[in-house]
Amino acid sequence: MEFRTVSTSLAPEAIGPYSQAIEVEGMLYCSGQIPLNPETGEIVDGGISEQTKQVLKNLKQVLTVGGSSLNHVVKTTVFLTDLAMFDEVNQLYAQAFSAHKPARSTVQVAALPKGALIEIDAIGSVIEGRRIGA
Repeated sequence: MEFRTVSTSLAPEAIGPYSQAIEVEGMLYCSGQIPLNPETGEIVDGGISEQTKQVLKNLKQVLTVGGSSLNHVVKTTVFLTDLAMFDEVNQLYAQAFSAHKPARSTVQVAALPKGALIEIDAIGSVIEGRRIGA
């Protein structure tokens, strides 16, 4: 089994000993993205709406460089520090994925890295001929 590490400067660098994504056997396993601005390494200003948009943007960049897309995601996990934010996050999530509806779990957690309000990870299928990152 061959593993391929995916990395892009278009999304925040990993803040620990992990990869942005790993591809194995045509599937792309994306690490959780928090709402870091990839240029500054800081959490974006604003509340859950701004943070959710940044997380989805970061995730989209990793998927694209890995040869996938939001439309090829099969599973996500959404981590929230407060489930009271679920409705707002759900609206933005639905806009990002449009008609595509991957399987999803949503959980409330006590805290996230750097004080983030949200984190999303994803598993997507790789589109043949679209691999960019290595």
